[in-house]
Amino acid sequence: MTSYIDADAAATRTNAIKLHGPDGFAGMRKAGRLAADILDAIAPHMAPGVETQAIDDMIRAHMLREGAVPATLGYRGYTHSSCISINHVVCHGIPSERTLKDGDIVNVDVTPLLDGWHGDTSRMYLIGDVGVKARRLVDVTYEAMMLGIEQAKPGNRLGDIAHAIQSFAEKHRYGVVRDFCGHGVGRLFHDAPEVVHAGRPGTGPELKPGMFFTIEPMINIGRPDCKVLEDGWTAVTRDRSLSAQFEHSIGITETGCEIFTKSPTGLDKPPYF
Repeated sequence: MTSYIDADAAATRTNAIKLHGPDGFAGMRKAGRLAADILDAIAPHMAPGVETQAIDDMIRAHMLREGAVPATLGYRGYTHSSCISINHVVCHGIPSERTLKDGDIVNVDVTPLLDGWHGDTSRMYLIGDVGVKARRLVDVTYEAMMLGIEQAKPGNRLGDIAHAIQSFAEKHRYGVVRDFCGHGVGRLFHDAPEVVHAGRPGTGPELKPGMFFTIEPMINIGRPDCKVLEDGWTAVTRDRSLSAQFEHSIGITETGCEIFTKSPTGLDKPPYF
């Protein structure tokens, strides 16, 4: 039985789904806008020869300039301000001296913590001359996320979001990752509910106004299976096939949903220039 609770009544993680009011929406708009601004700002720097650590440094500097801190920095021992996942890396790629190469597809995932609210989002970037198959994967992944978001409205269930994503991706013969999922977000980085990206319509918790969560499908050209490397973070496709991901943080409204992390300049999906 799913339980719901007024967000003001619980500051810690519980199994209950928090329902937020106007103050929560205002806080998430600011945090989400900053997250989107950051992904806009790094777009010109996502080019061959740039070190992923340099991108991470830009992201951290941008957050600190705006009075935010990176939620990932120090989270469960993580030592960077973003996750940068390249090609067959599904998620949680660690910034390093590795340079971006012509033909890479790259996901950058950021979460600024601003005035107590988490703006969690990720976006794909195409580096130089990217092949047709990789571009198609990126396009389908974005469309899958947006089809899931279309199902995010009061009275629907999380299974309706999952089914929209899964059915679209599998129609293109792609694998939908099950090992990682979206999550509740707000004053906590990760909260209830878990938001899976494959499932049956009409199942799962009912969507109610005031719910905040991420939708962040990870789609593979090959099979959906993943493994985590010895560093304890980097998740890769088991068959070494390419993987893509997009992520938005949203809030359920009385009539639908609000996307908190939408790009203010329209750079929601590549190509950006």
